[in-house]
Amino acid sequence: MNAVAPLRVETAHDPALQPALRECVARAVRRYLADVDSQPREGLHALVLAEVELPLLREVMACYASNQSKAAAALGINRATLRRKLQHYGLS
Repeated sequence: MNAVAPLRVETAHDPALQPALRECVARAVRRYLADVDSQPREGLHALVLAEVELPLLREVMACYASNQSKAAAALGINRATLRRKLQHYGLS
């Protein structure tokens, strides 16, 4: 089984990556809305954030070998917030 390479945080500010990520999210939201047709579930914002935040936290933690201080700095959040998010997703 091939492992997925972690997100390269060092290149996260590369302007070429931002439109690609934006487009992936836009496609996923369009697909979701088309799939639910006229009956979208409430809480779409929270659903999308959770779907993005969980893999983001996993990849950043893997990139920094679970060093919460470095991961929090890379994410631009404080360590207490990171710990709370990790606990919320069962990643701690």
